[in-house]
Amino acid sequence: MMNMKRAASLKSPYILVMALTFILMLSSCYEHRRRAPLATEFSERQIDSLSFFTTHHYTNNYNFVVKSDSLALLQQQPEEYISGMQTDTFMVYKGSHLVVADIRMMPADPIDSVWIQLANDTSAFGWTHESALLKSAMPDDSISAFISDFSDNHVIIFLGIIIIIGALYLLRSMFRRQARIVHFNDIASFYPTLLCLIVATAATLYAGIQTFVPQMWQHFYFHPTLNPFSVPLVLCVFLLLVWAMLITALAAVDDVRHQLPFNEAILYIGGLAAVCAVNYIVFSITTLYYVGYILLVIYYYYALRQYFRHSHAHYVCGKCGAKLHDKGTCPYCGTVNE
Repeated sequence: MMNMKRAASLKSPYILVMALTFILMLSSCYEHRRRAPLATEFSERQIDSLSFFTTHHYTNNYNFVVKSDSLALLQQQPEEYISGMQTDTFMVYKGSHLVVADIRMMPADPIDSVWIQLANDTSAFGWTHESALLKSAMPDDSISAFISDFSDNHVIIFLGIIIIIGALYLLRSMFRRQARIVHFNDIASFYPTLLCLIVATAATLYAGIQTFVPQMWQHFYFHPTLNPFSVPLVLCVFLLLVWAMLITALAAVDDVRHQLPFNEAILYIGGLAAVCAVNYIVFSITTLYYVGYILLVIYYYYALRQYFRHSHAHYVCGKCGAKLHDKGTCPYCGTVNE
């Protein structure tokens, strides 16, 4: 009888511990869900700001930097300007930083119904039309600045003319010297050809995004990122191509450095850069007129055909390991390969 009581007394603490553990497990599984905020909890100003953000991709407290020579800001209220009252302006100049302080819709304005109040570096406040702001300023971000510079039509046309003329002159000189050049007298490496194909594909996709989903590109312009996994699928592919472009360029330069003497390597890399530049200009412009997609298919066929016919190395030197197109004497070490 004493043994039974002792056993019961020993079991009771274990039963109590098990019960407490079970209760704690049940309580830990319960999740207090946050109550979804109701639309009525936002102020009218906040709702207007969110609505404006979805269509214009920026809102209050967004930062801009002036890219044109100057931008005029109105010191008085937009209503006074629209009513024809006497108003004053002050200028902010290139490189000035601006922050959005207020946004006002003015349907009676025949020029632009959207007015933006901005504060400059000296905390001076002024109003301007949204169209004037976007024309004279850009988001205060290095990636946005890069996009802005390379999206300007005048810049693209000017660069296109300069690049094509320079590339033709360089390619002509290389042909005369019978120097190595991608697609024509290429080295035994696929990386240069792959780099040219990636540049052409990225340029085509870039122009396609601007044509078919301009709002997506506009949002990316105001909120840029280099992380391909935090953006929609189309932009994800574009950013992956950009990263692949960088990695392939490094691999191509390394291969060129090992296969060619220093002087020839510099000339080859210059020719490769010229071909990539021409690809960017040609495919980014022609895709806007839907011709670029056909040209891309033709270019893929031509580039791969040239590489596998004339540049692909089928043999390796038995002594130095250099890549050879045919059997025979190795041009690098002189060993005869049978």
